[in-house]
Amino acid sequence: MTTRQLTRLALLAALALILFVLEVAIPRPLPWMKIGLGNTAVLIALVMFDWRSAAAVMLIKVLVGSLVTGAFGGPSFVLAAGSSVASLVLMATSLSLGERWLSILGLSVVGACVHQVSQLCIASVYLGHDGLWGLLPLFIVSGVIAGSMTGLVAYFACRQLQGVQA
Repeated sequence: MTTRQLTRLALLAALALILFVLEVAIPRPLPWMKIGLGNTAVLIALVMFDWRSAAAVMLIKVLVGSLVTGAFGGPSFVLAAGSSVASLVLMATSLSLGERWLSILGLSVVGACVHQVSQLCIASVYLGHDGLWGLLPLFIVSGVIAGSMTGLVAYFACRQLQGVQA
């Protein structure tokens, strides 16, 4: 990895962290409903670099973000870390199928929906209550909405960044 690539990756990690922390201050219509703006930087790293780079950005976002917001080690950290890993694994796997199958917007929606379903899985195990699965339709709808918004931002950012010299 060149110095320029490492610098860009560090900037993406910083962007992910800033967006993650700022989003904590945005009021939510429902407790679990976040747009996931920090995931935009993870998605950009996945598309422009590789899954390892995206994993580094995601780990910095989740670990440092939870330390800054005071959530490290708590239930929200467990939910965020577990679902972020699951989401990245499925997005990276989907990307390996090739761009003809899923655009960056499609990757984002898949990632957001997996993130939501993973949160339900983790929460139902964590709380020992299967009744949470009744929320699945709401989680999927919020995943599609958030994934679409994040995917659009990542799409336009990647279009702009492709014109920047490598």
